[in-house]
Amino acid sequence: MTAEPAGTPVDAGVVTRLGSGGPWEALYGYSRVVRAGSLAITAGCTSTVDGRVAHAGDAAAQTAQAIRIGLDALAEVGAGPADVVRTRMYVTDRIFADEVGRAHNAVFGPVRPVATMVVVAGLIDPDLLVEVELEAYLPDR
Repeated sequence: MTAEPAGTPVDAGVVTRLGSGGPWEALYGYSRVVRAGSLAITAGCTSTVDGRVAHAGDAAAQTAQAIRIGLDALAEVGAGPADVVRTRMYVTDRIFADEVGRAHNAVFGPVRPVATMVVVAGLIDPDLLVEVELEAYLPDR
């Protein structure tokens, strides 16, 4: 992770912004993960590794990869899977719902965060089938 511009004070501390060096972060002006006090939020995570889509055609593998990327980002600001309280999954076709949901369950079944899955018209690369966002709560840390 790379540090973004200096944080600004909030009620429980400082805002921390970290980037992963992904191809769209600098181009589009966003961070991979932001921590503001006890809340940590990832940007949308996809199965993009080294600037290329991994697991083309496999929604379950793309979901697992995207979740790993999101959890790695959260780990950079002190959060783990048990801290995740909300997930959002964007799929390009409802036919992928079960495999995406099962991949989500493989990681978050014991945690049971609130979750939303939405069918969207498409993602930034046509080979991407799913995008995932994670939110974590870290009280007193």
